[in-house]
Amino acid sequence: MVEHLEPDYGLDVPVAGHLMYRQQRQTLNYMRLMEHEVPKLVAFRKPFIPPTSTTPLVIRSVNFGGEQHPLTAKRTVVVPIAHLPLRNEVAIHRAKLLAGVRWTPDPPRDSGISTDENASKHGFIKISCEDFPRANMNLKWISDTVDKLVREANAEGDTTYERLPLDTRHLDAKMRKARKGDHVRGRGGIRPSLKDFPTDWLPKRQDDAITSQ
Repeated sequence: MVEHLEPDYGLDVPVAGHLMYRQQRQTLNYMRLMEHEVPKLVAFRKPFIPPTSTTPLVIRSVNFGGEQHPLTAKRTVVVPIAHLPLRNEVAIHRAKLLAGVRWTPDPPRDSGISTDENASKHGFIKISCEDFPRANMNLKWISDTVDKLVREANAEGDTTYERLPLDTRHLDAKMRKARKGDHVRGRGGIRPSLKDFPTDWLPKRQDDAITSQ
């Protein structure tokens, strides 16, 4: 069979050319998938329903497109304290104390919760777990931990929690690390704005000056 082949005079495409053609074929394959398969995903579209008091947990997961990775089993849950079944203000204060550094007054950036929602009244609790090999096991541990926190916060007969202040050292450390102006001493996490500018320092308008004369 080799005898019937015509001699090669260097007209074949080099290795770099074959690699380029393979990359083009892969690109065309993905473009065909986008053209013919992606529109079929419209059938699985679901309307967004914001979480309520009956569904207080916001669950976040990581997926690498079907590839095996240890991080795919990790689950992160963000729950607003205002949506937890806490009986009174004392129980809310206990929940913040028990959460420790996992409590923040503002929602985490990756939680999907905006700051203008009613859920941000008492802050948020963020709990993550990746100790178990399966995602549902990590999520079950977080769910049991939240249930235990609510049960301990609603416990009666112990008034020592009421006199304990909140430990906000983790929030102060976060402000100092960000270095966006909130870390300045005495500012208390509140940035100055134009409303804080002294009105006595503003120059008087010409109309007001003529009127005063």
